[in-house]
Amino acid sequence: MSFRRRRKRKDRRKFRGTYLIPNLITTASLFSGFFAIVASINGRFESAALAILVAMVLDGLDGRLARLTRTTSGFGVQYDSLSDLVAFGVAPALLVYLWALQGFGRFGWVAAFLFVVCGALRLARFNVQTGSIDPNYFNGLPIPAAAAFVATGVLFYLHLGWWTSLRHIYVLVMIYVLSFLMVSNLKFYSFKKPDLFKRHPFQTLVAGVLIFVVVATEPYFMGFILTAAYVASGIVSTYYFYSRPPVTGKTEEEVPSPKPSNP
Repeated sequence: MSFRRRRKRKDRRKFRGTYLIPNLITTASLFSGFFAIVASINGRFESAALAILVAMVLDGLDGRLARLTRTTSGFGVQYDSLSDLVAFGVAPALLVYLWALQGFGRFGWVAAFLFVVCGALRLARFNVQTGSIDPNYFNGLPIPAAAAFVATGVLFYLHLGWWTSLRHIYVLVMIYVLSFLMVSNLKFYSFKKPDLFKRHPFQTLVAGVLIFVVVATEPYFMGFILTAAYVASGIVSTYYFYSRPPVTGKTEEEVPSPKPSNP
């Protein structure tokens, strides 16, 4: 009896509750992903794509808010990963399958499943590698970026009104490429340390305003271009990562890492 009591007390010390605000934001991201699934089933592909993008914004907010307020926790990390698998794995895979891949039969649903399983592998690898790799880079394409590329691609095609057989072939190839990029060893910049609260040259502010104006003018087109540029940046980031001189002093294993976000 005494052993059981000591074990129960130890379990209570391990889990004393959760931080409310970050986990509520994670729940909102999960809700957006679930809404995208329902909208895809009902044939509302534009609403589904927009919901995935909303989930991506919320997923970025919960991690940054948890780091700023020092409310990170192991529970939040695991909950965030499960939410990401639904919002950025299952939701975009179902969206792209119902939108463009049904006509390919087995190749279509296998591509959608490959996207989900590679996203799950990507999240699992990210969680176990946290703290042992450079926090400025992601090892493999982050699953929110892959989902954003799918969502902005759908919005771009719907905005242009293209409906050709070639589009389906491009989408099928795109899903296979995105799946393998997520489990690859290419390096993608993480944008975890943008230094937004430090002084920058005036030209930086002007460039930011111009980018905002261009995106606001053509959001569907520029959204697709920006996400495509990030996906393509993996080659440049990988070259820069391996060509830079080795850092003396602390190793990558000794560099503290923040709460996983936007894996």
